[in-house]
Amino acid sequence: MSSGWQWFDAPQDAGKGDPQGDASITTAFAKCFTSPDGQRVLEHLRKLTLERSLGPGASDALLRHLEGQRHLFAYIAALIAQGAGDR
Repeated sequence: MSSGWQWFDAPQDAGKGDPQGDASITTAFAKCFTSPDGQRVLEHLRKLTLERSLGPGASDALLRHLEGQRHLFAYIAALIAQGAGDR
């Protein structure tokens, strides 16, 4: 029986067509975000996502939306770190 959570699991062919397995995209992220302007953008995104807290009255939808933003920021940061190591 399927629980509906399988889509969180990494696919078996994660290196094929997956941005995290594609050195060119990780290098592009590193080039883009290691510049002074890129660092300013990252800091702005960090403040909007990771450093933002919601009050106790926040709706479930708002909490989920912010968590999605945080996940995207973490994904971008991981691509940058990986691309910086590939350079």
